[in-house]
Amino acid sequence: MITGFTAKIRKVVSVVLMLALCAGVFSGCDKTENLEEVSLSLWCANDDIPMITQMIEEFKEHYKDEANISVTISAEGEDTCKDTILANPQAAADVFSFAADQFNSLLGAGALLKLTENVDAVKTANSASSIEVVTAPDGQLYAYPATASNGYFLYYNSNYLTKEDVKSFDRILEVAASNGKKVTMDIGGGWYLYSFFKGAGLDVEMTEDGKTNVCNWNTTSGKFTGVDVAEAILRIAEHEGFFAAGDDTFKADAKSGSVIAGISGTWLSNDIKEAFGDGYAAAKLPEYTIKDDSVQMHSFAGYKLIGVSAHTDQPLWSQRLAEWITNEENQLTRFKTRGEGPSNINAASTSEVQASIAIAALSEQSLYGHLQNVADTYWTPTSIFGNTIAAKNMDNIDLQVLLDTMVAGITAAP
Repeated sequence: MITGFTAKIRKVVSVVLMLALCAGVFSGCDKTENLEEVSLSLWCANDDIPMITQMIEEFKEHYKDEANISVTISAEGEDTCKDTILANPQAAADVFSFAADQFNSLLGAGALLKLTENVDAVKTANSASSIEVVTAPDGQLYAYPATASNGYFLYYNSNYLTKEDVKSFDRILEVAASNGKKVTMDIGGGWYLYSFFKGAGLDVEMTEDGKTNVCNWNTTSGKFTGVDVAEAILRIAEHEGFFAAGDDTFKADAKSGSVIAGISGTWLSNDIKEAFGDGYAAAKLPEYTIKDDSVQMHSFAGYKLIGVSAHTDQPLWSQRLAEWITNEENQLTRFKTRGEGPSNINAASTSEVQASIAIAALSEQSLYGHLQNVADTYWTPTSIFGNTIAAKNMDNIDLQVLLDTMVAGITAAP
């Protein structure tokens, strides 16, 4: 029999349980309703979108108890990012990927946010050289290192070419032609064109003002003149075993079997490995013939960076996202997905990275690599010159005239 006292006790317990249940329900509702709403935008290379999308999903899951996060991803090439941003800095994505040579221009335009979140941890995690690249004159960090492999080297199919063959550009061309195959390189662009002039001891460099260049590529004196270099490049362009092309053509023609060697970077490693199969190999750039000498081709070296817009409405979350996609785990993901070398010290030291054929070739080439340090006026004149040579100088323009015109553009005030 239930006494009056027992009934009262049960009633009290029931009320307490109901209150506790309600408190739990409302607490859960409050937790959901009180999450911060975060909307971000991100720019990256088109080929990176699937990889970055997965990183973002993991980022959202990691912070799901703090915010409802949405991120809009758009394709923007790392080579064009700076120009797009400088055209309208306020319209830039919150987070964006760009090449290290664009750092000074973006910094000078006030387009990069000074980093304030976990700065010491970022410095410790990445190589000293990569941190130097993202450090402004004021000693502060303005971007996150994402890769340390933005350089180039030679890929080749070892079913046709030996390790001895690939030491010489002439020999590579000879083997390709004798087999009805081709060698490719984008000599129409200033990034690769640099390798010939620097190899011959000629220089281009940005001045201290950060806006202009000094360049002696058109020199008429010294061991090698500008015309000597131009003639050497033209001989390559005219060779039956060569054709000038960019990465997309290199990938496609390597897969079809018509190309057995080409010059590019680590970002093509997975594609070229698949294309060449058991013949997949890589090495430093070869020597090329200039006058009666052979000289080692040099290269630009650099980094890919992740920046945060100085105009972002979400500086904290933008920094968190940028740091996330450049952390140790995701630099390894980038290596596995895109073949690019990490700037993160722990990631770079893994056995998997150390065993990479492309990374080993890049390391070999690093002895002849130079940090990309040119102002914006470098690119258009070198492209015009390079494309003229790639087209075999069909109008027979005097090479010295071509060189003088190019150097005038490279050294012009912006």
